[in-house]
Amino acid sequence: MGLFPDVFTEIAVLLLFAAFVGAIGVRLRQPLIVAFIAVGIMVGPSMLGWVTADDQIDLLAQFGIALLLFVVGLKLDLHIIKTMGPVALATGLGQVAFTSIIGYLIAVAFGMPSVTALYVAVALTFSSTIIIVKLLSDKREVDTLHGRIALGFLIVQDLVVVLVMIGLNAMRAAEDVSVPVATLTVLLKGAVFLLFVAAAMRYVLPKLTHMLSQSQELLVLFGIAWGLALAALGVTLGFSKEVGAFIAGVSLASTPYRDALGARLTSLRDFLLLFFFIDLGAHLDLGMLGAQLLESAVFSIFVLVGNPLIVLIIMGALGYRSRTGFLAGLTVAQISEFSLILGALGLSLGHISAETMGLITLVGLITISASTYMIIYSHQLYDVLAPWLRLFERSKTHREMSMQELPDDALPQALLFGLGRYGFGIARSLRERGWRVLTVDINPDLTRNGDPAGYPVLFGDAEDPEFSATLPLERMQWVISTAREKRTNLSLLHSLRQQGYRGRTAITAQFDNDVAELEQAGADIVLSPFSDAAYEAAERITEADLT
Repeated sequence: MGLFPDVFTEIAVLLLFAAFVGAIGVRLRQPLIVAFIAVGIMVGPSMLGWVTADDQIDLLAQFGIALLLFVVGLKLDLHIIKTMGPVALATGLGQVAFTSIIGYLIAVAFGMPSVTALYVAVALTFSSTIIIVKLLSDKREVDTLHGRIALGFLIVQDLVVVLVMIGLNAMRAAEDVSVPVATLTVLLKGAVFLLFVAAAMRYVLPKLTHMLSQSQELLVLFGIAWGLALAALGVTLGFSKEVGAFIAGVSLASTPYRDALGARLTSLRDFLLLFFFIDLGAHLDLGMLGAQLLESAVFSIFVLVGNPLIVLIIMGALGYRSRTGFLAGLTVAQISEFSLILGALGLSLGHISAETMGLITLVGLITISASTYMIIYSHQLYDVLAPWLRLFERSKTHREMSMQELPDDALPQALLFGLGRYGFGIARSLRERGWRVLTVDINPDLTRNGDPAGYPVLFGDAEDPEFSATLPLERMQWVISTAREKRTNLSLLHSLRQQGYRGRTAITAQFDNDVAELEQAGADIVLSPFSDAAYEAAERITEADLT
């Protein structure tokens, strides 16, 4: 009999312990994946030895993996790949190829067998879409140019993951028959599977989801059932539950209800994935991890430095500025939960040993932890490394529009950073008063399509000192920033001062206690959207009452 009287109590204690350790991880600004793997190590046989309900935890872990792939498929946005054009495919495939080849050579140099080296190399190529989207969302950089590009090549990576899993299952089938026969069998089964799903997408799912949408609970239940059913069908056909669940998500991605489904399933997915990482950590041998410190350090440095570097080189060759390439490249400076899932699949197939799985996991712990800080402080890192990073930038960065490319009649009296609702409202009001206003935004869609009134929008980042150097500041009367982040506005004011700007500035403050600091930094006017709107609303109400 174990430490706990029953499975229910054991799992309840594990959840409470995971919440406690997770809170510490959040406090340290670490992804919960790291905290949950640490929980698994602590409650596993190497330390506390609490875990005895292996079968139940494994079942919940498998549900979590299936839902993870289902949600990834559900949110597969091919529009991002289309709008980003060659850069998403070039960086995605280029980084995968570079990391796989160099990673394989490093693994072979450490004396690993070919199959083991191949698994390790492929595991190093995948980056965590979940972690990156979370970090970019927290920094409000999802809609920036580097954020869009990063999402584009992360989607390419997700597609490569699915192809690798299909290939692994073909290898498993080839153990009983010849490789050509196994490959042909897998292709035929895959074609039948895809035809079935395509027919469902065309004739069944649109009407069915519309009918079920009358009840949100029923729609979510169907989404889970559909994802797990196709995951089970994938296993039956000789693929894997991951492939089946991913295709199930893709099949619902074109429906109007994908966002509602994704939002409601995210919490359930994260909850069930907790058991995967606990199960993974519980099966790690600390002694085994300690014996691979040199290998894990080398592979971690390779991922942390090599992956961003290859993205920077590819984007520089395509005509992007070094800053954009660097910020996008940092998003691949870690391995992902898919790497761990891939390793677990290889372990179950007998292709790799528990020692290799421990190595992959240790590299994951190191790179996920380190890259989190690299992404959080990405702008500060670029400021330090900028002189060396410019070596990877072409003399003419034609992918990013510059002020010199604007027609003479578009040169502005005022330059306005940030084309949100507040920024567009200011730009429209100034233009109605006869001002020539050029807006600047970091959203590439606005750069390409123009603002809502049809005026051109310049791509640029208020926090980028190099961008300020390209502006004809001597011709401008005003520089206006509607960015809410104090750091961004202070950086803009500093850059303007460095460039000798003599015009006036209007800077937005998100909080009242930021006003004095912005004025001290040189802002002529500090805009307070909420206070200003409240004052204007009160004035209008008062005027209406008097009439």
